[in-house]
Amino acid sequence: MSFTPRGRGVDRSFELVRMSLLQGDYLPFQDALTVEQMRLAFEAEGVSFGEDAEPTNIRPTNIRPTNICPTNICPPDDEPAPDAGSQGVFTMGMTLWAMLSQALFTDVQRSCLAAVQRVAVCWAVLGREVSSTNTGAYCRARAKVTEGVVRRLTEGVAERCDAAVPDDWKWHGFRTLLIDGTTFSMPDTEASQAEYPQPNSQAEGLGFPILRAVALTSLATGMAVALATGPYKGKETGETALFRTLFEKLQRGDELTRGDLILADRFYGGWLMLALLRDRKVQFVTRLHQHRTADFTRGKRLGQKDHVVRWSKPQKPNWLDQATYDRLPDQLEVREIEVRVDTPGFRTESLVIVTSLLDHHVSTRDDLAALYRSRWNIELELREIKFTMSLGILRRKTPAAVRQELWTGLLAYNLVRQSLLQSAVASGRRPHQLSFASSLQMLANTWTLATIPALGNFNTSTVNTSTRERLVELRLRNGHSHRVANRPNRNEPRAVKRRPAPLALLSEPRAVARKRLVTAPKT
Repeated sequence: MSFTPRGRGVDRSFELVRMSLLQGDYLPFQDALTVEQMRLAFEAEGVSFGEDAEPTNIRPTNIRPTNICPTNICPPDDEPAPDAGSQGVFTMGMTLWAMLSQALFTDVQRSCLAAVQRVAVCWAVLGREVSSTNTGAYCRARAKVTEGVVRRLTEGVAERCDAAVPDDWKWHGFRTLLIDGTTFSMPDTEASQAEYPQPNSQAEGLGFPILRAVALTSLATGMAVALATGPYKGKETGETALFRTLFEKLQRGDELTRGDLILADRFYGGWLMLALLRDRKVQFVTRLHQHRTADFTRGKRLGQKDHVVRWSKPQKPNWLDQATYDRLPDQLEVREIEVRVDTPGFRTESLVIVTSLLDHHVSTRDDLAALYRSRWNIELELREIKFTMSLGILRRKTPAAVRQELWTGLLAYNLVRQSLLQSAVASGRRPHQLSFASSLQMLANTWTLATIPALGNFNTSTVNTSTRERLVELRLRNGHSHRVANRPNRNEPRAVKRRPAPLALLSEPRAVARKRLVTAPKT
């Protein structure tokens, strides 16, 4: 299929994405991703498909549907059928629709061929015939969609949903953000190895490029708010260095708004990191850094194992400029609280929480202990991204394509989360109580079906309306009927019963091993 533009106008095919997400004007959070927002993201990144208004690499079948395309993305009936292969099917909206479909599916259904076949099925049911299911046109169209486009859309969905959550979903009125790091691997290509070299522990030709990522997710929505990426090894490529590049995404507090609250593990609890957050008027709750010990005989006592203490300023590190270092205070005032963990099977018997929330009447010990325990949510969210959505091992062959694939996956993740938010509001539950996998499966199973304006009766517009309403209702009901099991204080051994297939690991590059097999004498 060709994506060569035929004419100029407004690309109206972005409505395809909205239709597949099964949104309705009466639903909360339905403005998280609109046609206008998609258009502006492409425009801001300078991505244009020649301002193509119509996907025209289609030709009529014996059925010429009328009044079936509320998005006005079909050519008019009196237009002559174009020569197959000379006009474009893949507008910006159709390309984004196909990219998201790849992220929602796994295994063989994630391939480019499967995405093109979904496009062909969509148009076939609409009564139009696609001339070919060759993947070349789609791959060229997808290459024009930059990483920046899907990043803007991903962050925009998270920001707008966070702004619209009910007040009782916010912890003490803060936008609470969780921070943690992870890694992604990708095919072993020369270009990817140059930008994301494999760890030194892996022999040359036997390892895979590794991308390090630090994610900010929202406690209220579970969405990916921001992501910083870099190589696994090298100077200033650690998790804390990547986190500092995300500071511009944080919202400052003032007299009228509370701003952001960062919830992190002990790795992010160093003096300079916490001081930089306070300098930006961002609050924090973290665990005491591994290089520090708490002495509750010092400082201002607030209760049993609860006090306010001052930490002295360390020497300036090489990565910090002198002006910023001089602006930071000589001492950082923090609150330390020891929390006992009496749950059998848990690895930790006690831990010390460090926070900038000094008022123990407003932020009680129990409140902070419960909040810090919810930090585990980001571990579950990263598991959903890497394993439920199968993004832990990326498939593309160049660094730019890998990042585009990752951000497209995060956009799909946030859109599944949007569906969960709507189900949560409808059922009076919280998003983390509902099954992410179930909502992902529902969106994937209805992805192509939801774009069809009328099912089985092209001439009856009422079928279109009633069918979409039934699909929207099914999605909402599916979302809140599949709850995450309530298993408080669950503990499991970190081991598996089922053994993997007994295949030997490569101890030499595959090309060398293959040559040795060919030249080995027969026995």
